[in-house]
Amino acid sequence: MGSHSSDDFTAKWAQHDLGEVVVSSKEVHDRVLELGLEITRDYADSPPLLVCVLKGAINFMADLMRAIELPVEVDFMAVSSYGAATKTSGVVRIVKDLDVDLTQRDVLIVEDVVDSGLTLNYLRQYLGARDPHSLEVCALLLKEGEQRVEQSLKYVGFTIPPDFVVGYGLDVNERYRNLDAIYIFTGQA
Repeated sequence: MGSHSSDDFTAKWAQHDLGEVVVSSKEVHDRVLELGLEITRDYADSPPLLVCVLKGAINFMADLMRAIELPVEVDFMAVSSYGAATKTSGVVRIVKDLDVDLTQRDVLIVEDVVDSGLTLNYLRQYLGARDPHSLEVCALLLKEGEQRVEQSLKYVGFTIPPDFVVGYGLDVNERYRNLDAIYIFTGQA
């Protein structure tokens, strides 16, 4: 991790706000394919409902669902715990709820980044109350040493330092989501 790759294209408009590459686009691509194979194997008898946590996990979800060789279904939730800040407030709001019934379904929450774990803990309780058969998490990023709530994550793409990062769906004020790699954000929020 952290090495610049010749396939990492940084848009000129973003360069002044970005530090080092934390995860290159090739590393992301390769790891998403590995996660897709693991999920395909683990859920071979019961394809999961993938629940994408908007908006940060949208790029990850799009690539992950194509890497899973099963007839998966998808749904979307939007939660807010950051607002326009670069640190979580710890207060979770459901902005968009699911459309499908979770009763006795195998549900896999697809999350972009787990830092404090407060949002994910809230989501697990919220969705767990809907009687799913199973409820697991696939997180692209886990920030080292940031968890305030113990987490059991079935799938983790990368463990990264506790820096604030952008790219590959992760944003600041709705910007930088369209970058292929994941970068340390050095600009002003």
